[in-house]
Amino acid sequence: MAYNETRGPGRRSGAFFLIILGALMFITAPLYLADAPMLGIIVIALGFIVGGIGFYLQFVAGRARR
Repeated sequence: MAYNETRGPGRRSGAFFLIILGALMFITAPLYLADAPMLGIIVIALGFIVGGIGFYLQFVAGRARR
């Protein structure tokens, strides 16, 4: 019961999804890089941005509120 009171319900899922999405973008970037180099660079940059936002929401923003 105490665990559920300290962690908000569903608070973690959105940020964790962004981290996973950013990682998947990094994994699939070589596929785009082989066909169109500019698109591959964009996918790498977007993966870094999306993963970074997810990391911030998951680990940094939660500690700033305490």
